[in-house]
Amino acid sequence: MTDKVIENNQVVIMGEVVGEFAFSHEIYGEGFYMVDVLVTRLSESADVIPLMVSERLLDVTKDYRGSKIMVTGQFRSYNRHEERKNKLVLSVFAREIEFIEEIGESSKTNQIFLDGYICKAPIYRKTPLGREIADLLLAVNRPYGKSDYIPCICWGRNARFASGFEVGTRCAVWGRIQSREYVKKITETEAERRVAYEVSVSKLEQLEDEL
Repeated sequence: MTDKVIENNQVVIMGEVVGEFAFSHEIYGEGFYMVDVLVTRLSESADVIPLMVSERLLDVTKDYRGSKIMVTGQFRSYNRHEERKNKLVLSVFAREIEFIEEIGESSKTNQIFLDGYICKAPIYRKTPLGREIADLLLAVNRPYGKSDYIPCICWGRNARFASGFEVGTRCAVWGRIQSREYVKKITETEAERRVAYEVSVSKLEQLEDEL
């Protein structure tokens, strides 16, 4: 069962480690740590993607900054309670890490595939320049009754197609993970910079549920 479930959430990223490991949590005596990976885009810009790593996968006491790695895993979410509300925290959960010498210019450095269910009505809108956008929240099942909630953003034809999805629709998504900075207003005079993570969708398919 586990292998089948893992097929519905697949991530491969290639990038450079740009931070040190920070302790996240422990489960059954196994410690998990967070580290940031810089993943370049074709457009010269880059995404900084948080990576969750087990201490059994890598020596988390070492400083790997500047190392290039290829990571295979899943995009995971959990709810962190802060300021009287829950915040959705997203990261790539590493299953395999490989150190690499170079990242070729034509390498696919950031790929994700998800198979899940629409769990909130899609939000469809147009930019002032007329570009179509749709925001989706996809629930992707994990073993043992858990789910990951992954925000996805669609553009153009995909956005128009996704805008017709109802809650409960099963769909498959291909794309890349992106980080996006925004300013959150705290009070009338205070604001802080935050980073959101989402899947930028390049391909989208509606699926039939298996009976």
